[in-house]
Amino acid sequence: MHRASLTVLLGLITLAQTGFTLTLQENSMNEWRKLTPKEEQVIVQKGTEAPFTGRFDKFKTEGLYTCRRCGAALYRSEDKFDSGCGWPSFDAEIPGAVKRLKDPDGQRIEIECVHCSAHLGHVFTGEKMTARNTRHCVNSISMDFVPQADIAKQFERAIFAGGCFWGVEYYLQKAPGVLRTTVGYTGGKTVKPTYQQVCAHGSGHAEAVEVVYDPRRTSFEKIARLFFETHDPTELNRQGPDVGDQYRSEIFYLTPEQKEISKKLIKALKNKGWAVVTRLTPAVAFWPGEEYHRDYYLRNGKTPYCHRPVPRFEKGENP
Repeated sequence: MHRASLTVLLGLITLAQTGFTLTLQENSMNEWRKLTPKEEQVIVQKGTEAPFTGRFDKFKTEGLYTCRRCGAALYRSEDKFDSGCGWPSFDAEIPGAVKRLKDPDGQRIEIECVHCSAHLGHVFTGEKMTARNTRHCVNSISMDFVPQADIAKQFERAIFAGGCFWGVEYYLQKAPGVLRTTVGYTGGKTVKPTYQQVCAHGSGHAEAVEVVYDPRRTSFEKIARLFFETHDPTELNRQGPDVGDQYRSEIFYLTPEQKEISKKLIKALKNKGWAVVTRLTPAVAFWPGEEYHRDYYLRNGKTPYCHRPVPRFEKGENP
């Protein structure tokens, strides 16, 4: 092919790709909420609402704070604290939800929604207000709120079992787009089982993790891939030193799509030589575990003893 023809062809491909990207951006923008002039002044023009005037300054209800423009989840209520500054303050964002940029003043760090670039406010460090030593100072007008009871209705869920639920939760709760994780029991017949009943092997339940995630920022497939790469799906009714049917590898699918994606991933692993024993089961009642099991490794500053990352899909580590 002549160099000139090749240049033209590459140019056409670039234009086509650019057009496709613009179409995706336009489709996303069409789903954004229409802003009032007051909201636009802060969210688009990067203004600041007056201190002590915002709806969420002293707000204490449990739930999730979301982007006013696109609806993506930004902050958890448990990460909110009263800094006394007059704006809602958080010492952590939902992983990957917020991007940082240098403010035009050259001194502060601006924060925006990753999904739609809505202006949120600024982030400060070194003030020693909380153990995390971080303060996200956010305009109330840049956010909406989803109460705890409505989270599962507005976002999507998935349920995974892969050995001790401490380790499964440790990796899944860190994934971008994951909003909440809950350790618990499912797949058996006992109503409201206790940890002791599950360990006695008579309940039929597996230790499992319920994941609530934002489909704007991640997908069931991404989370399922992480699940397969952070536990050993070839071990039957055990995970490392933990032995018993409660430690089985199982995906409790909530939709036909989740089932098909899971089957596809299992097939891909088997094609690479992994003797996967993961079960696929329709989701049934999920019973949250005892309080002392929740966020176990994060609360105790430890790391899993029977879970570790293994790149089984892309890099194809040998079985």
